[in-house]
Amino acid sequence: QVQLVESGGGLVQAGGSLRLSCAASGRTFRTYSTGWFRQAPGKEREFVAAISWSGSSTYYADSMKGRFTVSRDNAKNTVYLQMNSLKPEDTAVYYCAAKYVARQVVLTTLREYAYWGQGTQVTVSS
Repeated sequence: QVQLVESGGGLVQAGGSLRLSCAASGRTFRTYSTGWFRQAPGKEREFVAAISWSGSSTYYADSMKGRFTVSRDNAKNTVYLQMNSLKPEDTAVYYCAAKYVARQVVLTTLREYAYWGQGTQVTVSS
């Protein structure tokens, strides 16, 4: 089993940057595919980015391409989401998710993930 704890959220002005971290417990985190999702008030949770367990494959939602970068450091059991050129519409609670996988895959839908963090708030002011 894996426990996930997000951090790094906060208030930033439009055009600014934040780096979110997702720290995982468990010695086998390197075998977990990991993703980031977000949920704005009154909206459904949506996919942001995903990374395979080795970090060799990544995938982004269209609106995040070129602005967000997902990465991981398996030695530190941590996955990161670097967010640049932030916009007010990026305001949401950001969640980290993980699932044990046997292959180098990226998972892009909520129902594919088994473990979730508690979320971290990101607020972008205009």
